[in-house]
Amino acid sequence: MLISRAEQIGSLKRPSVLLQKRLAFQQGKCSAEEMKACEDESIAAVVRMQLDLGLTTITDGEYRRTIFYDGFFEHLEGLKVVHDPPQDIFQSFNFVRYMPTTRIFTGKLERAGPLYGEAFDFLKKVAGPENLEKLKHTMGSPEWYHFRHGKYTFERTAYANDDEYFEDLTKIYQDEIADLYSRGCRRIQIDDPILTCFCDESYRQLMEQDGVDPEELFGTYIRVLNGCIQHKPADLIMGIHLCRGNVKPDRQPFTRGPYDRIAKRLFNDLNFDTYYLEYDTEQAGSFDPLRHLPPTKRVVLGLVSTKTPELEDPGVVRGRILEAAEVIARGEIPRSVEEALNQFSCCDRLSLSPQCGFASHSAGFDVVTHEDMVKKLTLVREVAQEVWGKV
Repeated sequence: MLISRAEQIGSLKRPSVLLQKRLAFQQGKCSAEEMKACEDESIAAVVRMQLDLGLTTITDGEYRRTIFYDGFFEHLEGLKVVHDPPQDIFQSFNFVRYMPTTRIFTGKLERAGPLYGEAFDFLKKVAGPENLEKLKHTMGSPEWYHFRHGKYTFERTAYANDDEYFEDLTKIYQDEIADLYSRGCRRIQIDDPILTCFCDESYRQLMEQDGVDPEELFGTYIRVLNGCIQHKPADLIMGIHLCRGNVKPDRQPFTRGPYDRIAKRLFNDLNFDTYYLEYDTEQAGSFDPLRHLPPTKRVVLGLVSTKTPELEDPGVVRGRILEAAEVIARGEIPRSVEEALNQFSCCDRLSLSPQCGFASHSAGFDVVTHEDMVKKLTLVREVAQEVWGKV
């Protein structure tokens, strides 16, 4: 199986023609067919761009979504949209408390049919059968609404407790993952901003003030995530991206703090193959948590920022990759730096990527242009080639 050294996370900056068409669609000025045709054309173009750059993971840029977690919860049965939600249904430690709309669950969750299958089939079509192994599908995390609302996630008429709720939700994830696999998808990435909250001391204090044990809740979410991939085939690569909030450079990220608090449980208790970790700022801490990385797991280092047009120094990026490899080599299971880099194995231990997608929300950041994005992705590829000798 092809394992990449130069990865891109998932979302890519959307062309203005797509943003304009989506606005027209939302205003009722174009049809659903016209909207889909524009999406199709834009996706075909961005797939060609990724292939021309020589990247070995290809996505549709999340061009059919307005935000990274779209396409899943809103298509399930058993939930309702709440407009202008009262603030007392949000947990005090949730980082998105003030929202014009949210969702709560009023009945048993049901997946009436495939959620992302049609989108993946189109990606497969435009990429061509020769590139099937490179295709990666992204989706939001199962904890998203529970972390937002806690006991208000669902009405008691729907579920008696969290366990019942998560039992149904993990089954839905299992079914969706199985469907994507049946269509040829061999790479799936869960985008999870929630887990980094357990690194942040301020969030942990807020949880405790709200009567929530951070370690217990973290353990619950590990069990939920493991449940979602419980039946995954051996050749399906499951990755998890620990996002800290893809905000503008002049704003604070949603979470701060090193991975030390969660690293051991994250790498050993969570049954994912690949961890996409953001290391683009000092707020993420050192590479020291990587000493807990087992030989069977891999880390993709998010060293190239998607939040600024400034291009990183290739030498600095190379140096940081080697620094991470040295930490792994001196870790709980000692190995050589070469083994940590895994230069001579078919299963790489380290890879390189941007720290996040280029547009977690459809509009992205005005400060980063399409040309900036291409330069950043080119840098990722070139540094990976220099460090590992191939992408």
